[in-house]
Amino acid sequence: MRKNLLVLIIILAIFGFSVSTLLTPMFGREAMRLGLDLQGGIHMVYQADFSAIEPGAEEEAIDGAIAVIEKRINVLGVTEPVIQKQGTDRILVELPGIVEAEKAKRLIGQTALLEFRELTEDGEWVPATGRIGGEEKALTSAYFNENTYVSTGNFGEILLIFEWNKEGSQLSGEITGGMIGEPLGIFLSGEPLRGDEGQPIAPIVRSKITDRGQIEGLSLNEASELSLLLNAGRLPLPLTPIYDQTVSPILGASFIGMSVKAGIIGIILVMLFMIAYYRLSGVLASLALIFYGALILALFKLIPVTLTLAGLGGFVVSIGMAVDANVLIFERMKEELRTGRTLGAGIEAGFNRAWNAIRDSNITTMIVCVILFWVGNSIVAGAPVKGFAITLGIGILVSMFTAIVVTRTLLRLFVGTSLAKKTSLFSVNVRKKSDV
Repeated sequence: MRKNLLVLIIILAIFGFSVSTLLTPMFGREAMRLGLDLQGGIHMVYQADFSAIEPGAEEEAIDGAIAVIEKRINVLGVTEPVIQKQGTDRILVELPGIVEAEKAKRLIGQTALLEFRELTEDGEWVPATGRIGGEEKALTSAYFNENTYVSTGNFGEILLIFEWNKEGSQLSGEITGGMIGEPLGIFLSGEPLRGDEGQPIAPIVRSKITDRGQIEGLSLNEASELSLLLNAGRLPLPLTPIYDQTVSPILGASFIGMSVKAGIIGIILVMLFMIAYYRLSGVLASLALIFYGALILALFKLIPVTLTLAGLGGFVVSIGMAVDANVLIFERMKEELRTGRTLGAGIEAGFNRAWNAIRDSNITTMIVCVILFWVGNSIVAGAPVKGFAITLGIGILVSMFTAIVVTRTLLRLFVGTSLAKKTSLFSVNVRKKSDV
């Protein structure tokens, strides 16, 4: 009895901790992390182009692209974005709660390389090049320091101020020194950079530029966005969007409401069934189910697990599996009680005989969870599959603990009491074989 009381105290302590975790901030976690389909946002997958990358440098290039994307997303103020490699040549980007979807897409996917070009006699724009150390190089924003900013001129015009690094300063000085009075075209990702009225930006070079320069003609929004891109760095390889999905926050909120309602109704119906069919054992199983729900939701918050609509489905399925373990145990108990065993002997025999079936069924389900997670991590739109696999897998592990430890401990507390003699309280239709 003393051992059971000690285990009960530990169970109550875990339950108390779980409830407090759900109700108050804990370890820096203020709320449950919700997926895009529940709180709205953008899900994008990009395909990396390794055609210009030297063999063997692909992993370094895609890691560099992820680092640049992280810098660009930081300026959007997105809380808990997900940016990770998918397979060997794809990048997954999830931005929960984002409102300006198109701006986010532009910030992430643009190469953000400004090219400076000069006009030939034939009227064609060609890269402005100079020689440094005997090597001919094109003048681009790759030589910018990452400290560009937006300012205004004397007449209120918008200016994008940039500063050359040491090599860029030498290259710019050589090129602009020979272009006094000529236009210097500015191109972004191969297209002319255009001003408010759609005209190409090609300022006339007034003097030799060595340290810093300015770009005029942009709107405030265009200049600010371009400054952010330049300061975040240039993508080391081209990225092609191959999948994107946008979910509105309103739709996500309605999903949450429906999911919570469905979950509460399902749990209540399961508890009513367990109590009606297994009586006092069903009451104890229902208490264990409440413990299970609090513990698993607390784990989801602390790990943290990103809850999606499919993930909630996995959670609900795991509730059914938790009850299924109790059903196996109670049916074994009922068989033992029919043979005339005492409640204590029936409890121990029921749990011991049901354990093999519970273990084997849960192991096979865990194998399926691992396969689903692997598949979800390999396909473009695999977030729902991964969410289902993760929540179901965690639910299975917790349900085994709940059924084997929590329910068993609660039942053991009745052994030796006057209620233990009334076997009819623990299940319906429990009659000794001699009475049949």
